Amino acid sequence: MKSKFTKSILLAILFFFKCFWFTVDNINAVLHYLNISPVKPGFNIILPVGISFYTFQALGYTVDVYRGEIEHEKNPLRYALFVSFFPQLVAGPIERSKNLLIQLKEKHTFNYDRVANGLVLMLWGYFLKLVIADRAAIVVDTVYNNIPSYFGIHFIIATFLFSIQIYCDFASYTTIARGCARVMGFELMDNFNVPYLSKSISEFWSRWHISLSTWFRDYLYIPLGGNRKGVLRKYINLMIVFITSGLWHGASWNFVIWGLLHGIFRVVGEAGKNTRKLLCSLADINRETRWYHAFQIIVTFILVMFAWIFFRADTLSNALFIVRKIFLDTRLWLITDNVFENIGLDTPNILLLFASITVLGFFDMLKISNISISSKLSDMHIVLRYSLILALLFAVLIFGIYGPGYNGSQFIYFQF
Repeated sequence: MKSKFTKSILLAILFFFKCFWFTVDNINAVLHYLNISPVKPGFNIILPVGISFYTFQALGYTVDVYRGEIEHEKNPLRYALFVSFFPQLVAGPIERSKNLLIQLKEKHTFNYDRVANGLVLMLWGYFLKLVIADRAAIVVDTVYNNIPSYFGIHFIIATFLFSIQIYCDFASYTTIARGCARVMGFELMDNFNVPYLSKSISEFWSRWHISLSTWFRDYLYIPLGGNRKGVLRKYINLMIVFITSGLWHGASWNFVIWGLLHGIFRVVGEAGKNTRKLLCSLADINRETRWYHAFQIIVTFILVMFAWIFFRADTLSNALFIVRKIFLDTRLWLITDNVFENIGLDTPNILLLFASITVLGFFDMLKISNISISSKLSDMHIVLRYSLILALLFAVLIFGIYGPGYNGSQFIYFQF
């Protein structure tokens, strides 16, 4: 009973801070339609930094204790440290009590190899953020912040680069958090596992923001019944989870549509499994070839990229405007007419951006092939190892995006 009360309080606090104005705006929209005076709350709400992440972490702990999976923490200071562990407080990963809380009880001593590995991990995170994400952000912001001035091909390029930006931006923060924690002797979960090489939306969500997707699976999808109550109920549960995920990211209709799209993609993907198998069988297509897998990866990435339009656009109307531009006013001939002109980056920076994305792709290929990059680095000759580390450091210092008027420290997920 106490557990349910605690969960209700935590969810009520999160709903108040994240959804209050969204609820008021929608109530006022209905009242306007009925010619009734709008509701005007006489106060403002400041969203606490990282509230979504530490609320979900606290909720996970409460449920784990309720289920008997862990003992309740008797030390209030240790529990406070678990909830507010500073490396991952602002933007995750959302750690489980069964992982982090146990580590807080252990004794940690200095270890040179662990510290060095953690610092290299942090350096890689800075490369993802300052060299790739922030450079891609210039194009994305230029196009998305002035949508009447651009055509479909510009939005395709900007949306592709936003896909790269949000991946590198969010992965960079969690990578830095993992590296920082490792320096101090703690291991946080890997939040990303090469998501853009997924062959289905289901696989994508097993590789993207893993701490959040597994949290929704364990603490929402399974308690709703999961797949134990029939196919229809399973699909309804999936839609509830994805719409909730959309609202978690932001209390506005464009985020709801983003979650709804992923829910539809997931349900259609699940429902169409047998149909796809039958069609491939009739067409004599081998589903295990590399070409077929490449086709699946491309289709999945296109679906994810399309949904990112609703995530990035400031409003739902802007997102729909961009979709119309892409499908009705693409103007593909602009590809041969210096399409990158006036979208924020000059040619050298465009080349640098795509070279950096290629480097990212190379390391992602190593990761998906289960090749341990840290082990390979440790096994290298000391001269070669430190040469690569220094090259990465200089890349961050020289090619990172800095300068007056540019907030290079802002991470996308800080707003959630």
